[in-house]
Amino acid sequence: MRLAKYLAHSGVASRRKAEQLITSGRVTLKGEPITDPARDVDESSGVEVDGDAVKPEPREVWVVNKPLDVVSTAREPGSRRAVTDLVPSKRRLYPVGRLDADSTGLILLTNDGELANRLTHPRYGVERTYRATLRRSPSDSDLARLRRGVRLEDGPTRPAVVSRAGRRGIELTIREGRNRQVRRMAEAIGNEVVALQRTGFGPLRLERLSEGEARRLSGAELKRLWKDAGRDE
Repeated sequence: MRLAKYLAHSGVASRRKAEQLITSGRVTLKGEPITDPARDVDESSGVEVDGDAVKPEPREVWVVNKPLDVVSTAREPGSRRAVTDLVPSKRRLYPVGRLDADSTGLILLTNDGELANRLTHPRYGVERTYRATLRRSPSDSDLARLRRGVRLEDGPTRPAVVSRAGRRGIELTIREGRNRQVRRMAEAIGNEVVALQRTGFGPLRLERLSEGEARRLSGAELKRLWKDAGRDE
């Protein structure tokens, strides 16, 4: 197995972040630094990251209903709670994508780097659905602009599926995961998001998962998630 994939399967990081760890010289094989992410390795290769041995571990995927002021990081150096604290697992889990501390809703945690990479890579276009409350009621032309795509400082967005959800609310489905994208899309039409909840990720929905609760995905759910990520599992 290639080194970057081995690190991802071991729960160290996503595939892309694993490649960064390797090229930065933090990974060794039997004490010797290695900077080639394509190097073939196995459990007998003596892989270490920052001096700690790395072994593959059983893969887990959890869905969490993230509350306000919980951060989407594996560790929170400040006083706010980390989303990983909400999951009753001993694995080294990390978030798939991010939700800002002032956003709520569905977020996935996993130690499966390959799955995390596929779910967040623009190539696979996995859907994310949000319910946003805006400062002002959007006009029909505002919604039409969001559906066509709006121009942000890092380029135009892809067309979105947008519908009304109350006087100031919208439900929006996108296939990108840019930083604070929904909030910036609202700003692009001269509005502002005052509350934001992610309600769907790929085939998954919050449904009856209460705020702050987490549950591990079933085998059937994992199969559907992998299918949305471009591979049958």
